[in-house]
Amino acid sequence: MESRKVLFISQEITPYLGETRLSKIGRFLPQGIQERGKEIRTFMPRYGCINERRNQLHEVIRLSGMNLIIDDTDHPLIIKVASIQSARMQVYFIDNDDYFQRKFTVADTSGKEFEDNDERALFFARGVIETVRKLRWSPDIVHCHGWMSALAPVYLKSIYSDDPLFQNQKIIYSVYNNDFKTPFRSTFADKLRFDGIDGDSLKMVKNPDYVSISKLAIRYSDGVIIGSDKINEELSTYVKTINKPVLGFREENEYIDAYNEFYDNILS
Repeated sequence: MESRKVLFISQEITPYLGETRLSKIGRFLPQGIQERGKEIRTFMPRYGCINERRNQLHEVIRLSGMNLIIDDTDHPLIIKVASIQSARMQVYFIDNDDYFQRKFTVADTSGKEFEDNDERALFFARGVIETVRKLRWSPDIVHCHGWMSALAPVYLKSIYSDDPLFQNQKIIYSVYNNDFKTPFRSTFADKLRFDGIDGDSLKMVKNPDYVSISKLAIRYSDGVIIGSDKINEELSTYVKTINKPVLGFREENEYIDAYNEFYDNILS
């Protein structure tokens, strides 16, 4: 039997960024799932603070060169890759000069969050999906980590729902204690509408704050995992009302096996 395929879309991965609960799961979960017999692909944004020489990133020319239109403006998609030798896994990086060249992740040195984080999240989600299409790689599970990945479920279940590569996938969204404080711009719903998303989804992001963006991701997912021991209270309450599989918080020594079993249960 052909091995199951798991696509990981992560906001943070160590050692490219500092160690957090999110970045450590981004690093060790794919390795653990691969060791349990599944095929993996892993993506994260290529933030400008990542040292390309030290981490040996290099551009994948055959995957780069596409333009993604965000809010009626073309933005070149650049794909880079690096290897974590000890884990025998590659990490793909979504890059763009407009969105990911600044020397920070989601906020500047004073802690002020970037005004264009909405477009950066849009670009990241679409960049991952388009790259997977170029790879002609059809995932069985798509596991999204962190709010920067929250729009991937939305696009996969709407704009790309007719693509044969994504016909039979199951999407899992992990909720972490990694909220953003400044809501996305008031034009965010218009940007989704421009891409062909409409209806109730746009009503959900009338006030595009962290909670509403997370709820939107959960709505388009097939299962939810609580990634932190404490999460936003409103989201915690919301998750209890959904009619979808939910996996509660798991400690560091048990989450890989628990997540792997969760994948298998959802696929069955």
